[in-house]
Amino acid sequence: QVQLVESGGGLVQTGGSLRLSCAASGRTISAWHMGWFRQAPGKEREFVASISRGGTSTDYQDSVKGRFTISRDNAKNTVSLQMNSLKPEDTAVYYCAADFAFAYDSRAARPQSYDYWGQGTQVTVSS
Repeated sequence: QVQLVESGGGLVQTGGSLRLSCAASGRTISAWHMGWFRQAPGKEREFVASISRGGTSTDYQDSVKGRFTISRDNAKNTVSLQMNSLKPEDTAVYYCAADFAFAYDSRAARPQSYDYWGQGTQVTVSS
């Protein structure tokens, strides 16, 4: 079992930046693929970014490419999402997710690939 706790959300103006962190406990996440997803009111949960267990592969939703960066620090058991040039459409609850059981490919973008989730952190971007 692994427990995930997100932090770093908040209210920011358009064009601003936030850095989300996901702290894992219970197990080391070095062998786990990690993902960030988000869910806006009335919408389905959607993929934002993912990183492979070794950190050698990353993937992003097209709308965040060039603005968001996912990274991991296995020594600290954390995963981060640096979000720059934020837009109102980035407003959502952001969730960290972890799993080790799938091969890192297109499945990394699917919520159903992950068994472990944090409680989420709210990001609000004002226009």
